[in-house]
Amino acid sequence: MKVKKAVILAAGFGTRMLPATKAVPKEMLTLADKPSIQYIVEELAASGIEDVLIVLSRGKAAVTEHFDRSPELEAALIQKNPDLYKEIVDITKTANITYVRQQEIAGTGNAVLYAKGFAGSEPFAVVYPDDIMVSDNPEFPVTAQICRAYEKHGLGAVAMKKFSDEDIIKYSSLAVSPLEDNVYKVTDMVEKPKREEVFSNFSILGRCVLPAKIFKILEETKPGTGGEIWLTDAMKMLACSEGMLGVDFKGVRYDTGNKLGLLKAVTEIGLSHKEVGAAYKAYLKGLLL
Repeated sequence: MKVKKAVILAAGFGTRMLPATKAVPKEMLTLADKPSIQYIVEELAASGIEDVLIVLSRGKAAVTEHFDRSPELEAALIQKNPDLYKEIVDITKTANITYVRQQEIAGTGNAVLYAKGFAGSEPFAVVYPDDIMVSDNPEFPVTAQICRAYEKHGLGAVAMKKFSDEDIIKYSSLAVSPLEDNVYKVTDMVEKPKREEVFSNFSILGRCVLPAKIFKILEETKPGTGGEIWLTDAMKMLACSEGMLGVDFKGVRYDTGNKLGLLKAVTEIGLSHKEVGAAYKAYLKGLLL
């Protein structure tokens, strides 16, 4: 079955980015000239996703405003800058976006449960907006890589990359075996493992595609760390019962949920920007001399 729906989990406080995120949602922090959540939605649309549900929390109205029409701004632009007018209007047409508010921050698993009615019986992608993914091939985004794996093999799929022995304990660890090319079978996983619990140096990063049966698993999942329901715990049950897929995706991931990660993304995306990239590169060269 084709994957046409996606859920973006955007209900966190953004504490790693304070004080910037005290009044501005972390998803609205900009990379060059676009907020990070726009990069996410554009990636989803380029991956064949048609319907997007964004799970928000209080204080994030700016996200909904960004993807809404702005008659006053459009009226000011239509005569003065038609190209920019079209770009602004096109933002609202990227995908069919709906929103739901997570009433209390109770874990990623709880947030995904808000999508039960949205997804119905269909598979759906889950996206963490802190993770900006830039594919090696612009025509084959990272979300598309995960979706195609799901569609081919019929199993839930996660994006993954290898980490060093020192860093893997900060993430998750997957029990994997090669399947084909860059796709692996996943039969178990553990979040933030102790060194003796590490299955492999592969960890989940920012994207997954799940079958609708995950909702029943989530409803039966007991609260874990911090008294919250975690999606990883439900995916572990899915991996152990029928297996999942791990896609060693072809591309680069930036963790824009922390200050250094955001600066890296701003720099590298800025260097490739069609308008300012060349000037920015020259500036950086001069700065480093």
